[in-house]
Amino acid sequence: MIHNGEMKRTLLQLIQKDISKKIVLVAGPRQCGKTTLSKMLGSSYDYLNYDNDEDRKTIESKTWDRKKTLLILDELHKMPKWKKWLKGIYDVEGLSPQLLVTGSARMDTFKKAGDSLAGRHFSFRLHPFDLKELQQYQSPFQLQKAFDRLLTIGGFPEPYLTEDSAFYKRWRRSHLDIIIKQDLIVLENTTNITGIENLIRLLRTRVGSTISYTNLARDLAVDPKTIKSWLDILERLYVIFKVTPYSKKIKETLLKAPKYYFYDNGQVEGDDGAKLENLTACALLKETHYLQDSYGDDIHLHFLRTKKGDEIDFLITNNQKPSHMIEVKWSDDNPSRHFAYFSKFLPEVLKIQIVGNLKKEKTTDQSVEVRSAAEWLAQLNLKSQ
Repeated sequence: MIHNGEMKRTLLQLIQKDISKKIVLVAGPRQCGKTTLSKMLGSSYDYLNYDNDEDRKTIESKTWDRKKTLLILDELHKMPKWKKWLKGIYDVEGLSPQLLVTGSARMDTFKKAGDSLAGRHFSFRLHPFDLKELQQYQSPFQLQKAFDRLLTIGGFPEPYLTEDSAFYKRWRRSHLDIIIKQDLIVLENTTNITGIENLIRLLRTRVGSTISYTNLARDLAVDPKTIKSWLDILERLYVIFKVTPYSKKIKETLLKAPKYYFYDNGQVEGDDGAKLENLTACALLKETHYLQDSYGDDIHLHFLRTKKGDEIDFLITNNQKPSHMIEVKWSDDNPSRHFAYFSKFLPEVLKIQIVGNLKKEKTTDQSVEVRSAAEWLAQLNLKSQ
């Protein structure tokens, strides 16, 4: 469905339901559609971006149009003590107008007891397009075409809808430049821009591999604490996300080394298998965030790996109980032998192998479902079954 020339988003209806009750915070990567989504909530709004000089003066002087139904405050997290300031507005004026705050850095740190916004807000995380959202709202929708495009240029709305690979390459360069040369300096007070750029280049070639802070530190001639700090910064700015190993009840499991993936699938340098694994990680994280933010579900994304090298790409836990093991292959429809190893410890878990280039779906006598990656991701359902 198209709304005023723009594709609707999954979160729209949920935010519409919450905006009259609480402050709504929407975080997500730069240019993933937060502003467009905000303006879909209605025609009576005042939009103010803290990055804009005139808008910043309006925000600081509190002189927005109070006859509007909705006040949209973009990039407000760059304002000193913005949470305390927002709390004051809410406590004095309530939701007249309604308050929507968006930002391109993580804004999900409000759950601690005693936080200044506790009890006054609902938080959502907006992700780029994935197959499930595109199938629901894009018209016309062609599954294979959408799948191929997501693999190569990712799901950020502007390049995805433009359908031009040259445009995407130019967009990608400017997108990352803004994050590195503006947000890093303003939000993180970071000066070693070159080091972080080199770290990103290394991560592009290591998608799907466990990451050693020590090895990265050696490659970049810095100490491991610096590498961990840089990775944390890139996570906060929605460039990458971390997936951690699951270790409960499994012998000889890997305990610490995480894997990192890119929100922008086009950043991945590697074969089709690496790109598909990153695309799958993005879809799984988006779905877990959706279920957490919209329904309060206790659902999380992990992976399985032992010190001996047994590995399953992803594990979903629901209410701290493993529910789905998911292996990703580009063309191999023979179920991974590692399902059998982990099934000894997790016997009730669904076993799914998704394949990018699959001739025929099947279920084995060991209850491993072999599914088309495009079909499975378009119908993604992580609720416990």
